[in-house]
Amino acid sequence: MSFSRIEPAPVRRIGPAGAGSSHLAPARALWVRFDLWLARPRSAQKLVVWLAVYLAVAANWPLWNELARIGGAPSTYLPTIAAMGVLMVCATVALLSFTAWSRWMKPLWFAVVLLAAFVQHYMLEYRVVMDPTMIANVLQTDPNEARDLMSWRMAFHVLLVAVLPGLALWRARIVPMRFVSKLWRNAALLLLAAALALVAAVSMNRQLAPLMRNNIHLRYMMNPVASLYSAGSVLIKPMFKRSRKLIPITAGTTLGVSYAGQARPPMFVMVVGETARADHFGLNGYARDTTPELAARGVLSYRDVHSCGTNTLASVPCMFSPLGKEGYESRKDDYENLVDVLQAAGLAVLWLDNQAGCKDVCTRVPNASAFDSLSPAQKSALCDGEECLDDVMLQGLDERIAALPAERRAKGVVLVMHQMGSHGPAYYKRSAPDVKRFLPECKTNALAECGHAELQNVYDNSIAQTDRFLARTIDWLKAQSGRYDPALLYVSDHGESLGEYGLFLHGVPYSFAPEAQKHVPMVTWFSDGMSQRRKLSRPCMEAGLDTPLTHDNLFHTVLGLMDVGNATYKPALDALASCRNKA
Repeated sequence: MSFSRIEPAPVRRIGPAGAGSSHLAPARALWVRFDLWLARPRSAQKLVVWLAVYLAVAANWPLWNELARIGGAPSTYLPTIAAMGVLMVCATVALLSFTAWSRWMKPLWFAVVLLAAFVQHYMLEYRVVMDPTMIANVLQTDPNEARDLMSWRMAFHVLLVAVLPGLALWRARIVPMRFVSKLWRNAALLLLAAALALVAAVSMNRQLAPLMRNNIHLRYMMNPVASLYSAGSVLIKPMFKRSRKLIPITAGTTLGVSYAGQARPPMFVMVVGETARADHFGLNGYARDTTPELAARGVLSYRDVHSCGTNTLASVPCMFSPLGKEGYESRKDDYENLVDVLQAAGLAVLWLDNQAGCKDVCTRVPNASAFDSLSPAQKSALCDGEECLDDVMLQGLDERIAALPAERRAKGVVLVMHQMGSHGPAYYKRSAPDVKRFLPECKTNALAECGHAELQNVYDNSIAQTDRFLARTIDWLKAQSGRYDPALLYVSDHGESLGEYGLFLHGVPYSFAPEAQKHVPMVTWFSDGMSQRRKLSRPCMEAGLDTPLTHDNLFHTVLGLMDVGNATYKPALDALASCRNKA
């Protein structure tokens, strides 16, 4: 029996559709071959190796750009990039080898891809690095702050990195294996990655050792390894540490002699600023007059003040601590803080917040969110969703003070206001329309899309808003002069980068952070009543406006001003000690 071969009838392509299909045929064929390659059965170990190589290439452009910038000539930086690429792949493979078990790991692998994509976006957009402090800040970001960081540009950057590996992971077929086989393969993969990394590190040690020692930030740009390490430091390390106990420091706290037979109790307002730079305050010699209202109220501006940290989570608890920066960062236990001491002295204390919380500083004293109890009209005038201008803290303030215990108010009142200030990247939300006198301004949170002049304008408008808020707070204090001896101290928690050295926002590790993120404004205002009460010499204070100060001085300066005795008080750190009892 024989069979005749039947030839398929030729397909006739008629008109433009046929012509278009013929042009698309090579692309379709390429896609089919790629899809077949994706669907080819392979071990989980091979898949994680491919994934590590992809992430090293596609999710580490900030690192490669930085190495090229530091290296100078291509002959210098290309070998370094190659060595770092090998180390990146090996480190990622070593981490993923602990997950190379079965197809059920695909969601976890894709989560790593998404993490790398998001991290690369923020490193490219704002020039931040993912050290443990930055991860801690991310975890404390509230929904409003997170919404300010969202943009179509972010979505594009993330999809650009994540779509291809997402498709590959979806189509990939993992060869099933016995547990013992997977175990020894994973162990072998881990050892091979470690050995290859060791060879690369030793062979390039002459170049890599000084590079990494002199540029510490590079180790936090290795994506996603640095992010996973930092997240582990923040989330996992505390599980293996002993729980910190709270060390009391309030025992024996007393009010000084100025309270004996006082005609009026003191009222002290401390404003914790947000993201303000000292060099953008007109009071400090900035070319633009960003602070005309403060200047008109006779305030004193200290021109050489430096922060405890470069982010709110680090700075705010540190500035209220009795330990100072070095002691706070090396502490093994938690300590009571400045507001605890003031409350223990018998004063009425209130923390009013227009930010994402007080970072546990106010947990033991009365505290409130400025957003609470606002009327619809007030929200409409001062708020964008749940984000409000700082003027919201002045709404209903008399009622808030009146609600504090009367016996404490009779001794004195301490009010802490925590600002929204100049919080980025949505600077355009931080000033009211009638304050925006520096134009045109950047109207997006994608700062790289704005010119430097627009970025400077929008930031300076936020400083002008702070100027008006502080001026209105001083006016409110003046209205209290019949019942209290009022005073105000303002100091920012940290500064901000506005594109200098390619950096934006803040949070760069302190040891190599630029001056713009550490040099902060500090302003004081004293009523005649407070000046007489504490015998403050204005000429003496004016002579000390260029004295170098830090957040370490805050705790002791406030205790000295409020005449509160405590064993932790250090006169040498009291910025006003030499100017009291002179007038």
